[in-house]
Amino acid sequence: METSKPHVGLLPLPGMGHLIPYLGLGKLFATHHNFKITIFLVSIDHSSQTESKTIISEMSNELCNIVQLPPVDITSLVDPNATIGVRLPVTMREIVPAFRSSIATIMPCPTVLITDIFGTDAFSVADEFDMLKYVFVSLHAWFLALTIYTPILDKEVKGEYVHQKEPLKIPGCASVRVEDLFDPLLDWTNQQYDEYMRAGIRLRMSDGVLVNSWEELQPKTFAALRDDKLLGCVLKSPVYPVGPVVTQSDDSSKSGLLFDWLNKQPNDSVVYVSFGSGATLSHEQMTELAFGLELSKQRFVWVVRAPTEKSGDKAYLKGRSGDENHDQFGYLPKGFMSRIQNVGFVISDWVSQVDILSHPSIGAFISHCGWNSTLESILNGVPIIAFPLFAEQKMNATMLTEEFGMAVRLEVLPSNKVVGREEIQNKVRKIMVDKEGHGIRDRVNELKYSAEKALCKGGSSYRALSELAKSFEARMQLQNE
Repeated sequence: METSKPHVGLLPLPGMGHLIPYLGLGKLFATHHNFKITIFLVSIDHSSQTESKTIISEMSNELCNIVQLPPVDITSLVDPNATIGVRLPVTMREIVPAFRSSIATIMPCPTVLITDIFGTDAFSVADEFDMLKYVFVSLHAWFLALTIYTPILDKEVKGEYVHQKEPLKIPGCASVRVEDLFDPLLDWTNQQYDEYMRAGIRLRMSDGVLVNSWEELQPKTFAALRDDKLLGCVLKSPVYPVGPVVTQSDDSSKSGLLFDWLNKQPNDSVVYVSFGSGATLSHEQMTELAFGLELSKQRFVWVVRAPTEKSGDKAYLKGRSGDENHDQFGYLPKGFMSRIQNVGFVISDWVSQVDILSHPSIGAFISHCGWNSTLESILNGVPIIAFPLFAEQKMNATMLTEEFGMAVRLEVLPSNKVVGREEIQNKVRKIMVDKEGHGIRDRVNELKYSAEKALCKGGSSYRALSELAKSFEARMQLQNE
């Protein structure tokens, strides 16, 4: 008689950027270990629900059971202008009753619950149904280190972080410069600071932490997270580097006008420009970017979204592609579209980013440095021009340039100031034309090889996932005895 396999329940945050790595993780457990996978979808608004359905329809979900949890109304709990740093954790707390009701109807019940740092309130449901409790940090080890150490910094650092003259020190890890801190840490009086602090404390209640990175990429940070004399005494739970977990390219989807155009371009000759599924630029910044691309005299593909007056976390999920007006490019400089018709391709519809990055014509990526985009860039050997906008992206940009050596960074932070056309022109040419760009391209190809090796059978991430799988199977065996 064949032994039954563990059932893993995944509870990601709302939004495409959070859902993609969870789908990838579920597929790894399903294909490598034949586990049953259920993904519980949470919506923060109608658009995020539509977005989730879009990405699921684009990706084969035959290996995963998808459960859409009923939406929750948080309007009475948060300010109408609350940032995503408040809306997400409040939504995840309020979804717990619906999650419990859903779990109660599933037979057999999941053996394991894996959720995000803001989803740990669902641990109460896991305890009730005798499930293992894990957190999947879909970002990197440095972010995890800062998250678990923030409650200690809160006690040690006198005064607001933004007023500190020295970087914030994390035992055994790179320090975090004040200018690289993300919004939840910038104002102690804001609710999102309390939410982030709470996440750092509750994360320690898990049976283990999965990280969307790999051992060889961040060896010093992973060592600190395991060392009882450093961060290990804070976290206490085992850490599993299982990345890079990303969407795989589907060659069958590489059709249409965009890919017809890309197919005609020389290898490594096109700059891809995109700022993720939720970010937007101001009208002034969009104008400078357009002129900067034009002045660089390099081929480019630009995924544009309607501009917004807000910036940073306040703009997240506020502007999207597929705007109601059909004059999608009316906000670009006058005459821009006609002037660049032979060298540029501008689109506003949703497009598979990994399919673009995997195309041989792509030679650089102007990116907001979201972690999904960064991993996709590494796996396709594409260097980055760092354009961080919100969340942990400033930390990411610093790490990509100073530690990994796979990116160039702008002289000013786009989240603080408009980046001028001359600087955009210079940075594009630095990667695409100047000699320095060759060294950066070599470095990202080294990281690509390292990532591929980690995922292969016998590699560090493959072994970490196998170790996890054995612990899940051991729990199920105990339950069946």
